[in-house]
Amino acid sequence: MSTFNFARKEISFKIVYYGPALSGKTTSLRYIYSSLPGKVKGQFTSIATETERTLFFDFLPLELGSIKGFKIRLSLYTVPGQFIYKLTRKSVLRSTDGIIFVADSQRRKKEENIYSFNDMLENLEEYGESLSTIPLIFQYNKRDMEDIMSVEELQNTLNPENKYTYFETIALEGKGVLDALKAITKLVVAKI
Repeated sequence: MSTFNFARKEISFKIVYYGPALSGKTTSLRYIYSSLPGKVKGQFTSIATETERTLFFDFLPLELGSIKGFKIRLSLYTVPGQFIYKLTRKSVLRSTDGIIFVADSQRRKKEENIYSFNDMLENLEEYGESLSTIPLIFQYNKRDMEDIMSVEELQNTLNPENKYTYFETIALEGKGVLDALKAITKLVVAKI
């Protein structure tokens, strides 16, 4: 959850990028890092395997100006999508202020999207949280690939009640990535 540091006049928020393996979570953070000026971003930390797959998590701290005299800081994390890292995903999700669920639009990834979304819900529940208290944005990524699901199919699969905002993204090009970040930032800041 958000933390207030009254001595330093800072409010820190944690945003987690969640989704199946190779859906574009780390690519989204890399694009954000490359797009922002140096004065607002900290060190980008990524722990990856030899094949560049996220092993534990990626971390990117950002400073986004101030509200009522308090500096706003975001810490962006990704979770590893691979099945064997379930405990790491759960740990990274702890005390999050907002989630961007990065779904892979490729038709063959439908079941992985569903599994990952349900895994996220279960992990939140174990912490006594739910999407009724944690803001969520969907990033329907890889919209440039062949044989992708329509937005309507993705919505019916992951967001059937149309409760959550979504963005069509191409993380490699950065298309829609910053828009999704801005949207989740507004939601988490509005909570306080």
